[in-house]
Amino acid sequence: MKHSLLLLLVAVSATSLASCRQNVSESAAHPSPSVACQAALAPGGHAQPIDRTIADLQERARQSPWKRDALEQLGYQFVARARAANDPGDYTLAERVATCLEEQQPGDPAALLLRGHALHQLHRFHEAETIARLLVTKREFVLDYALLGDALMEQGRLAEAATAYQKMIDLKPFYQSYTRAAHLRWLTGDLNGAIELTRKAIEAASPRNPEAIAWAYTRLGAYELQRGDAGQAMRAVDSALSFQPDYAAALLMRGRALLAVNRPGEAVRALERAASLNPLPEYQWTLAEALRRQGRDSEAASVEQQLLSGGTATDPRTVAVFLATRGIEQQLALELAERELTVRRDVFTEDAHAWTLASARRFDEATAAMERALSAHTNDARLFLHAGIIAASTGRRAEARRWLDQADRLRSTLLPSELEILRTHRSWFQNAAAGRSKGPRHDS
Repeated sequence: MKHSLLLLLVAVSATSLASCRQNVSESAAHPSPSVACQAALAPGGHAQPIDRTIADLQERARQSPWKRDALEQLGYQFVARARAANDPGDYTLAERVATCLEEQQPGDPAALLLRGHALHQLHRFHEAETIARLLVTKREFVLDYALLGDALMEQGRLAEAATAYQKMIDLKPFYQSYTRAAHLRWLTGDLNGAIELTRKAIEAASPRNPEAIAWAYTRLGAYELQRGDAGQAMRAVDSALSFQPDYAAALLMRGRALLAVNRPGEAVRALERAASLNPLPEYQWTLAEALRRQGRDSEAASVEQQLLSGGTATDPRTVAVFLATRGIEQQLALELAERELTVRRDVFTEDAHAWTLASARRFDEATAAMERALSAHTNDARLFLHAGIIAASTGRRAEARRWLDQADRLRSTLLPSELEILRTHRSWFQNAAAGRSKGPRHDS
């Protein structure tokens, strides 16, 4: 059986690194902790339940001797908070916990695994792979193979990732095995298999981890939308939000589904909340599209300015695709895509590179990059749209029409501006067949 990509154990957070305070009497009674331990144990706010859990674990870990189990749990709580709040500071805190654990017990596999997950989420994929390979030589633990597969996947090494995921599922078929298997099925063109395995993941998920269930339901919504069933997609989103209210990823998916059924007003409400919770370029771009569909162009332009001002640091790949789709700042778009290629080479980064090359009118290079993007046989409307326009730009009309037809079959997953590009090019082919057109413009 094939297996999936990342059920990211790691993410981002809402509290940044606070300055450490060491109580004088505690310092006298116990050995002085390292800088890494101090950073990991520095008190923060207690606004959310997870903050209180973190504070309790920090208090346990401050005791002497340092409590290994409390530290390990603390590291993954930072990871969980990062997933929910999208603050890179928690990745750093998780890495500090790993350092603290390693100082007490050099080579501790638990510390290595925690560090590997933090590095993965910080897009340091080669370093994460190195740690994962070290771990799998020491022991046979299912999550070591998860980390290895995830790091390989992001580097575009799908066959090696599949081997790691196969080992993972052989060791333990459970929630994280199923979600990874589902993603890999989808990535290699098996949408029905992805849906089936995502449902298995939901059934296998622990009710003590509502965020994980919400994540799986959100992925299910994305798969159902690709299948063309916006109603089922929204029902999956409703399930996600029942487990994790105000879940940004689910609200984003609700907005996408509402745009697909031409309900931009409702989409804006969902997307405004999603973007306020998670102000990443993907969220902002989708919100701007919904605002433009309502004729609120000045508000859309303001959101797009926020996307451009902060997105080049947080998600250069999405900004590159956005710029190329708008047909603006072609050189910046290409630079951002090429920067992303230095850290990951999955099909979507290859696609971003191809699209930005096409925007810069370097069509021969775009063709080669697009071939790499399509090599996994991923069924994705954006990939097909880009492939069709690049093919048309180099005179391969039959191939262009085939790709554009495939994009049209998955049209529910395209943004409104992408749909307009698709309509323009398909209309030209229809007119050309009737002898009424000289040729389309291939500016992105």
